[in-house]
Amino acid sequence: MQSEKTNTPDFDNTEIAFRDQSNVGLRRAYQLFRVMNSKTLVTLGKHLVNIAFALHFPVKGILRNTIYRHFVGGESIEDCSQTIRHLAIRNVQSILDYALEGEESDAVFDATCAEVIRTVEFAHHNNSVPFSAFKITGLGRFDLLAKISEQMPLTEAETAEFRRIEARAEAIFRRGYELDVPVLIDAEESWIQPVLDEMVLRLMATYNRERAIVQNTYQMYRHDSIARIREHHRMALEGGFHFGLKIVRGAYMEKERARAAERGYPSPIQPDKASTDRDFDGIIRYLVEHADTIDFMVATHNETSTQLLADLIDASNLPRNHRGIFFSQLYGMSNHLTYNLSERGYNVAKYVPYGEVKTMMPYLFRRAEENSSVKGQTSRELKMIRKEIRRRKRID
Repeated sequence: MQSEKTNTPDFDNTEIAFRDQSNVGLRRAYQLFRVMNSKTLVTLGKHLVNIAFALHFPVKGILRNTIYRHFVGGESIEDCSQTIRHLAIRNVQSILDYALEGEESDAVFDATCAEVIRTVEFAHHNNSVPFSAFKITGLGRFDLLAKISEQMPLTEAETAEFRRIEARAEAIFRRGYELDVPVLIDAEESWIQPVLDEMVLRLMATYNRERAIVQNTYQMYRHDSIARIREHHRMALEGGFHFGLKIVRGAYMEKERARAAERGYPSPIQPDKASTDRDFDGIIRYLVEHADTIDFMVATHNETSTQLLADLIDASNLPRNHRGIFFSQLYGMSNHLTYNLSERGYNVAKYVPYGEVKTMMPYLFRRAEENSSVKGQTSRELKMIRKEIRRRKRID
């Protein structure tokens, strides 16, 4: 691998992007993304899968060999080991994400907490896994978090329930602190984010004294995200703790707009994609300018934003493998970004979710819906795969 700073990534290089894919695997991925390119088929598929599970039809095998295999690392941490090794060969790191969500019982929340701690301990012993990640709604009821964010009074039982959520989160970050493993908290819907931000900043003040163990996530399709990041950075500087974060464009846009319209409040979402792109790239510049006091991850499938960060790292004379700067893409997507970045020596990690087939369905439905609704995303995947198939045919 060349390391000269002039050797910039070429995101059109499909040979590097799909080097590990067999011809059969490439054609299988092409067919999958063709289906996901149709919003009608995605909506129909989601409906049919939900019916099949409700009626106990044996659909797990079909799902396991199609969308699940493409986007999920495995059913358990141990199942993900092969995926982690496979990525590491290409200098790509992995972020284990136990993707259970939407549950309601304390028993499940306790089990999820224990599982996330297991990912932290696994990361401690595996240099190819630099982070752990989880959702706060894996540790507690969504409706309770919404009630607190809306500053509604709690019953005595609800107060005790929230204390249990806080204790679970603290247990995860305490273990991360003990083992020196940073942990990312995934972003969620805007109407529960206030209590999450408050909790995360409090944990940062406790565990981020030496480095950014606690790391928040900001969705840049929210028009207030730049202001929130700047304010939280200011609080970290004044509080004497390290600030850690991940930025994403966002995953709940249609739901956010629908709820705002239904309840009659101003939408928290940017007016258009251009505004989101502007803020996303603007905050990248801010993060690079403050790389001495912020550890950050730019999680995106957008070539322009990815190229911007790569260029700024080089222009700022920062090392491409700077400990506090990461690129990230979802497992199963944007290999043209991931592998061309890793080939040039930048820190890049795949988000590798894991869980049982049925458990993973909300995550997989979200991936399918995003791909069918985000203009150009699936078309771009199809274009890159088609280009590589044609390149191989010319060679043959």
